[in-house]
Amino acid sequence: MEHAIETRGLTKRYGHDVYAVNDLDLTVESGEVFGFLGPNGAGKSTTIDVLMDYIRPTAGSATVFGHDVHEDAEAVHDRVGILPDGYSLYDRLSGRKHIDLAIDLKAAPDDPDEILRQVGLDADAAARPAGTYSKGMSQRLALGMALVGDPDLLILDEPSTGLDPEGIRDVRELTRAHADDGGTVFFSSHILSQVEAVCDRVGILNRGRLVAVDTVDGLRDALGTGATITLTVDTSPTGLTIEALDGVADVRVGDGVVRATVTDPAAKVLVVDRVREAGCSVLDIETREASLEDLFTAYTHDADATVEPTEVVA
Repeated sequence: MEHAIETRGLTKRYGHDVYAVNDLDLTVESGEVFGFLGPNGAGKSTTIDVLMDYIRPTAGSATVFGHDVHEDAEAVHDRVGILPDGYSLYDRLSGRKHIDLAIDLKAAPDDPDEILRQVGLDADAAARPAGTYSKGMSQRLALGMALVGDPDLLILDEPSTGLDPEGIRDVRELTRAHADDGGTVFFSSHILSQVEAVCDRVGILNRGRLVAVDTVDGLRDALGTGATITLTVDTSPTGLTIEALDGVADVRVGDGVVRATVTDPAAKVLVVDRVREAGCSVLDIETREASLEDLFTAYTHDADATVEPTEVVA
């Protein structure tokens, strides 16, 4: 299958020793929703700017659906819709005029009313000048312009900025619908819970270097973070020997609670059995998987740490 995005040794350097992106090898498969994560200044927007030929790399290569992003920039733009971070709208043009303009530029057969409906802008909002829009309305309009032409690749850079919870849900639904219809989505966001909910795989960038690429479950396995099981008990256990169990990484006891980190799902049952054997009645059980936020922190909290990238090959 043709890769939607492929970079090899992609590097963008400013001056002699400031690397925005450093030797990036990245593959995004057609038809997937790929989350692109990293702290501020990690190089996410720089990578997107290179893919769109807004800036030129210092070294390496990048292709979109097999097209070199510099040599075949027009072919790339024909197949890409982008919601950039820091976009600008025309204050005096109405929302509908913006969509009409995007349709004309792409020579697309789209119905502007349908595009506006998709992004949640009604007829009254569409008739107003964009200069009167709130941040959330502007974000919806910019997303609508990105959707024009039903692009093969949709690049969303911080798509939830300024949106309320309903708007965030709409972005998530539009993203999944685009992929379900055969499109690819490259999704860069600071709202990690949204990325976790919508993305098939994620890549984590730190100081310009890719430190992990995998599914969220794969990242959990690679770090051995597993899950946390919390048992509420009626009395303090005596002679508890959970630490000796295979698949248990950490145990804490206190204040009527036994909390254990397990790296093997089968160990959860063993933890409950051992607590009961220690003379406790289990009043409640809560299980929490490591969130994407937990994994993100583990991969990026030490900027000088060297972490070998993990990757699942589709």
